[in-house]
Order: sequence, then C-alpha cells, then structure tokens
Amino acid sequence: MNETLSRPRFNQMETPEKQALMEKLAARYDMTFLGLHTFDRWGQSCTTGVFEKDGREFVFVPGDRVTLGWERFAIGLNQESREELEYLFREWEMEGDPEEMIGEGMAPVRQAAIPPMLVGRELEEIGWEPVALDDPRLCPDWLEELRRFAATGGNSLTLVGCARFERDGDSWQACLYHEIDYPDFRKRLHEQGFFLPTADEWAYLCGGGCRTLFPWGDGLDYSMRLHWFEDTEDEDRPYDMEEPNFFGLSIAYDPYKREVVQADRFTTCGGDGGCNICGGLGPFLGFLPCSPHYRPEVQEDNELDGDYDFYRPIIRVEMS
Repeated sequence: MNETLSRPRFNQMETPEKQALMEKLAARYDMTFLGLHTFDRWGQSCTTGVFEKDGREFVFVPGDRVTLGWERFAIGLNQESREELEYLFREWEMEGDPEEMIGEGMAPVRQAAIPPMLVGRELEEIGWEPVALDDPRLCPDWLEELRRFAATGGNSLTLVGCARFERDGDSWQACLYHEIDYPDFRKRLHEQGFFLPTADEWAYLCGGGCRTLFPWGDGLDYSMRLHWFEDTEDEDRPYDMEEPNFFGLSIAYDPYKREVVQADRFTTCGGDGGCNICGGLGPFLGFLPCSPHYRPEVQEDNELDGDYDFYRPIIRVEMS
C-alpha cells in the first residue's frame, strides 16, 4: 500500500497537502473534486475528499491494516439490549447465552490490509430502469392495475419482477425491472470502470476497524430512529443509521437491503433481506446483520433480486 494513502498518514496531512492529493485523484479518475469535508461519527473521524462522477458522489477512503471479525463483547451490552435478549431467550425457550448465540453469526477474527478506495456514498438499485409512463414496454394490464391502485390513495406499487410505480406529487414515476445475474452484473460494472468491495473492504467501510459489535458500541442504541421500528412522532427525523458515517458513507442501515460484494460466488453483507425482523426477533437481532462483523452470506444461486439486493461502486486507488 502507498503509505501516503494509508489512514494514519492521511489523517496527519495538512489541509493544503490533502487538497493537492485529492485534486490529483480527481484528474486521474476523471472525477469532479467537490472539496474536503470532515465526517465525524461514533468516535471516528476523517477529513477527506468528496467527488462527483456521472451524477454519483464518491468519497476517498484511505487504506489501513485492521482487525476484522468478532468473538466477544468489547464493552458489553447496554441494559436495554440485555433486557430485550433475555426476553427473547425466555419467549423462544432458547438455551445458552446471548454472547455465544451472537458469535455463531459473526465472521472470524482476522487481520486485513485494506487498499485506499474511491467509494460511492449511497447504495444503488440493481435491475431497475426509470421509464416514462408512456413507454410502450409498460403493459396495458400493468397500467390498468396502477389506475386501480392510484384510486386507493397508495403511494408505491410493485409488480414483482415486472415494474414499479411510485407517486411523485400529482404524477407517477415508473421503472421497468430487468433480471440480471451476479457474473453479468459484475461484468457490466467493470465495463463502466467500477468494482464491488470485497467482504473485508465492506467491513472496513462499515466499521472502520471497530472492535465493538456495532460502530457505536456492543448494544443497540434505542434512541435512534430505525427503519421498521420507527414511531409516528419521529416521522420528520432522519434515520440515524442512514446518516453518513465517519467515512461519509450511508451504509448498513436497513436489514432488508443486502449489499452485494465481490467474491467467487454471489455474496452479500449488511442485511439478511429482513429475515430476522420478519421472524419477529425484535430490533436487536433484526439489526444484527448490519454489524460490520456479521458473517457474509453466500447466496444459493447467482440471480440478483432487485427488491433486496443493492450495490456500491468503488475504485481501488493506485498511485505511484
């Protein structure tokens, strides 16, 4: 790894040196440099470059050598998390203790060398193509179903494997769905000059090398506004986990959204498709798959699911 681009060295740079480096990266990778920004969250901080390319925002994430994986609590559960798990153990007549049970779903502890990267700040959908409502590929039957649905006052209609319609004020936004498998998706992404993060890279982007179960600690922070567990009085608040982390990334904030990573077989991180939540296991176990240490899930086949699978484009930075 180029030590200039490693986190310890990068964090020590003075602003003019960091600015010049970011401008050099922008020129090398044909991006627009939007400026330096400080991202501070959960005890970690990084002042880094924000870039734009083809309507996407990227951040520069310095490389590092970190410990990943999990085997025990670093500081211990908070009271609310402990009480929730104790209730679940009684209700489901589960044996053992929470730490042992959690450990069974975690990736093993390991050392990893993470390269510097330019990383897409937001998750992106897979397989959905925005189209006009008069696109001839939209079947008349679908439009008739939309007409009936619109009369009910609903805001979003998904015709699984076909199309999606979302209300936008007085009009509707339409998308067509195109099936795609994992090898073809990676090939198309590479043709655009982008890649997927590996599972180790994803764990670093999510946790920054934290040794706690979540980036903020071992227990769930119940003061957060969480997807699927929000109160109606909080509807104007942002979802806390969706806000930019210490690298400026919106990552691992919704267990229903699995993030596709680079591997020999179709593999995801950051969510379980909502299995734990749908199974009634509550917020702690529901959001456990969002832990940076959660074991990556190798899927049974190569077919991507546009309702549950999302991706984040990256470029691994190489500079002499």
